[in-house]
Amino acid sequence: MTATQPPDAAPPTAMTNRQILQAMSGLMAGMFVAILAGTVVANALPTIIADLGASQSAYTWVVTAELLAMTATVPLWGKLSDLFDKKLLLQLSLGMFVVGSLLAGLSQGVELLIFSRVVQGIGAGGLTALAQVVMAAIIPPRRLGKYAGIFGAVFAIGTVAGPLVGGVLVDTSWLGWRWCFFIGVPFALLAIALLQRTLRLPAVARREVKIDFLGAFLIVAGVCALLIWVTLAGNEFDWASWQTAALTGAGALLLVAAVFVESRTAEPVIPLGIFRNRTVALTTVASLLVGVAMFGGTVFLSQYFQVSLGKSPTVAGLMSLPMIFGLLVSSTVAGQVISRTGVWKRYLVTGAVVMTVGLGLLSTIDADTPFTLLSVYMAVLGIGVGMLMQNLVLAAQNDVPAGELGAATSVLSFFRSMGGTIGTSVLGAILASRVAAEMTKGFDAAGIPAGGDGGGESRVPDMSTLPEPVRNIVEHAYGVATADLFLVATPCALLALLTVVFIKEKPLKTTSGMERLAEESGAVKDTDKTVVGG
Repeated sequence: MTATQPPDAAPPTAMTNRQILQAMSGLMAGMFVAILAGTVVANALPTIIADLGASQSAYTWVVTAELLAMTATVPLWGKLSDLFDKKLLLQLSLGMFVVGSLLAGLSQGVELLIFSRVVQGIGAGGLTALAQVVMAAIIPPRRLGKYAGIFGAVFAIGTVAGPLVGGVLVDTSWLGWRWCFFIGVPFALLAIALLQRTLRLPAVARREVKIDFLGAFLIVAGVCALLIWVTLAGNEFDWASWQTAALTGAGALLLVAAVFVESRTAEPVIPLGIFRNRTVALTTVASLLVGVAMFGGTVFLSQYFQVSLGKSPTVAGLMSLPMIFGLLVSSTVAGQVISRTGVWKRYLVTGAVVMTVGLGLLSTIDADTPFTLLSVYMAVLGIGVGMLMQNLVLAAQNDVPAGELGAATSVLSFFRSMGGTIGTSVLGAILASRVAAEMTKGFDAAGIPAGGDGGGESRVPDMSTLPEPVRNIVEHAYGVATADLFLVATPCALLALLTVVFIKEKPLKTTSGMERLAEESGAVKDTDKTVVGG
């Protein structure tokens, strides 16, 4: 006797371009909000940190806190999508973003600000994981490049708008930096409404899934221990000290325990078996390295513009346009060409080469670099990142069974965010140490007593309050230190290039994740029937 198939379980049909665009409107609005959260504070951070009287380490942690929370929760959001409605989860993640934004805007101290960024990061983790899972579910890989290009355009617009808006808000006396956080709230509420109206996903049969909270805890605790070490080492304690031994030892043991737990649980947060797929393994490594090079290398550019070049927050936002336009053009054009031709590997390799060159060029900057030359360097970096970052996800999604799309997407997002978190923390620690060394050297040469800058070597200085001789020393110190960050990031980009060279190009599939999942489920059922009938 054969049970009647419920209507919701009917095989999905391919969606038209109009239906896909309607479904993506809420996703794009949500991603715009997540991007805005990270970029709108870029030009405001020097002002925020100076206003709150915080240190360079706090500057790094305001950025790192969101990245860490996003990194840690991406796999959990992916696992929750097996249990609950994806649209509801997307709306919940946006709701958490709203709460975090309100807390950040009302912060009176750096501690609450960092906590609010953690809340924002949890929401961003949901958007990062679920948006790409939903895209893969409704769009075939052969057509995904075109829509990934649209997402690249949204990314570029959000990245352009964020620093500009943030700079204007900081420079407007009757608004101030707090509105850098409040301004994202209406966009988040709009995204929630659009998702409710436009996103229609077919109901799927849910299976019993247990969330591996122990594995998640071990991963987060291990990563946090290592991040605390790289952030505080060299400032609060020596690199060679018992604190270093304790934090690195604890971090390593926790991560080893996490691997042990993940390899034995039925529902791991990060399924280790997925790395048997060569494409997934290589794109994961490349994503980690791109995260280190991209996020770690560029997050401090705004500080360089304002401190080393002496620009206002608004002007600093305008100065980032060459890199964003390069990313916008390359991601959009590459996505359209990939969808038309089905060829994708050449864009990964070219993007990695161009990104490496861009970082290498930026490692030559200093406080006297002409803006014209700086613009060319930033544009080169943007072009490389635009061709590489999103197409790594496309390559992995194309080469896994539909039932593993969520896992593969979450793994890549996890490691890219992990790379960004590690890169920001490590390079932030290097920046703080290098700035302190250069300022000490400059003060000694000028005969200025140490600590006579009015801010202390460990604080982000308020340039408007510094006398001319001290300001010149500080500008030089931040120029030299920022160049060193790009020099450190360049080998990571080179390793990413070597990794993508070994990725094997495979034809892009022409059916969506929903259609493939229905086909795979049908094949399994037919096999079961054959075995039973035999």
